[in-house]
Amino acid sequence: MPAATRQRGLEAAVELLGAEGVRALTHARVDERAGLPPGSTSNWFRTRRALLAGVVDWIAERERADFDPAAKPPISGVEELIGGLCAMAELQTGPFAARTRARYALFLELAGDPVLGEPLRRQRREFERWTERIVIAVGIADPVSSTRALMALGDGLILHRLTDDPELDLRPAIGRAVRALAKS
Repeated sequence: MPAATRQRGLEAAVELLGAEGVRALTHARVDERAGLPPGSTSNWFRTRRALLAGVVDWIAERERADFDPAAKPPISGVEELIGGLCAMAELQTGPFAARTRARYALFLELAGDPVLGEPLRRQRREFERWTERIVIAVGIADPVSSTRALMALGDGLILHRLTDDPELDLRPAIGRAVRALAKS
């Protein structure tokens, strides 16, 4: 399977996971969704476990590319942090919503699998470290617990937008939290 076909299969797998959940992920369904000849996905990923590993790695790779801190201007103030967190959550619940749903589904499915879940957990830790550096640059006290609080709030708001209220205005909650942490 050429690289472009492999990528098409991985994109289809993420869409399938995001729309229908982990149980829907089969080689045949990925082939069908990607418009590939039957057996294409299983040629690249021989087992379901290999397919899951490929999807996990692909999601982490795409997120690193899409949210690369080196490609963004540095954040140095509270209002910039609020805007950046809102923009990221809007991307994850808008253009990247299927990938976000797929990532959450995989986090739950692979919680007890130290090998397959590790790329997702590693990606999460990298994002936490990046957010912590921004929290420090902004001057927020207790950067570790402040970062965890902001990450938890972000996860909750993203989940709420994905499941209940896609038009939820993120700015009031994120603004309130960042400003409260900046004052403490």
